[in-house]
Amino acid sequence: MKLDDVKKLHQKKYRSQFGFYLVEGEHLIQELQRSPLMAQTVTLYVTESWLSRSIELDSRFDVVTVTDRQMASLSDTKTPQGVIARVPLAAHAVAPENKTAGERSIYLYEIQDPGNLGTILRSLAWFGGFRLLLSPNSVDPFNSKAVRASMGAIFHLPVETDVTLDNCQQRFTRFACLDLNGKAISDPQFNDFPCYLFGNEARGIPEDALARAGAEAFTIPGNGQIESLNLASAVGMCVYQLSLSNS
Repeated sequence: MKLDDVKKLHQKKYRSQFGFYLVEGEHLIQELQRSPLMAQTVTLYVTESWLSRSIELDSRFDVVTVTDRQMASLSDTKTPQGVIARVPLAAHAVAPENKTAGERSIYLYEIQDPGNLGTILRSLAWFGGFRLLLSPNSVDPFNSKAVRASMGAIFHLPVETDVTLDNCQQRFTRFACLDLNGKAISDPQFNDFPCYLFGNEARGIPEDALARAGAEAFTIPGNGQIESLNLASAVGMCVYQLSLSNS
């Protein structure tokens, strides 16, 4: 693949066209080496100075050496670390029916902030036993900012994109969502759902869509001094609460 085409992978339309995305930085490369995704060959673009540090690389990396100037062109950060991986999107292909025992699904409706998405990915990977479902019109999880914000968590859990609420209703029989007037998430009933719905940072999920899904409402109790929680914080608290039921 030509370097000019690799650089284009910072744009979603070219990620879709070529079937790859970029992972930049030494920490993320190390996480990638520990991931099941390494079952597929990954192309690594490195500078001579980075390679000279004698960092142990997985044999499944196809290493391409580039100049510092070429690396600066490929990178979307101000201070490139000297290493970028080109990862096949196909490595993330996951079948809806390929579930682990006790797995729960977290559904995000039209989430827009790559930082929020990255933080949510970290929470889900930390506790384990979760699958992330993203609706159409959500931020691309393979966006460079989302990948960096995930700190490599995206390599360690199943992620599905472009999943509609109608599709969810075909796959799951019961749903939970957050609402100020719901039961507390500490209620034992909160643990009994296969899929948990979370809405867009500003607009939430349309009420008619929640009604069609028959979603049961729960809340994160607070002192009422502010209107709402950050989406990533809310998901993190719910995931922690669910993890308690598995301990």
